[in-house]
Amino acid sequence: MGLLDFLNNEGDKKPVAPAQNTGGTDFFGNSDKSAADNTAAGTTYTVVSGDSLSKIAKEHYGDAAKWHQIYEANKAIIGSNPDRIEVGQELTLPSI
Repeated sequence: MGLLDFLNNEGDKKPVAPAQNTGGTDFFGNSDKSAADNTAAGTTYTVVSGDSLSKIAKEHYGDAAKWHQIYEANKAIIGSNPDRIEVGQELTLPSI
């Protein structure tokens, strides 16, 4: 079968259905709980001068790489840029 044969027969093929999310984890390895579920079980933390999400994660979880969980739980407060947290913001630290 040549390229032209393949292209000419393309109309006979059905499109592939998109993959269905069946649960599990998101891109960062978090469970597929919504941010609201994560915040319900967490504690609060007030941002102080010099803080970053990775610094907060290191202090509270012992692993700076867990900053993603803090960000996901506080997207509504932080906004689209996780590097832009402000002094005085009250963040929820989800239970991990």
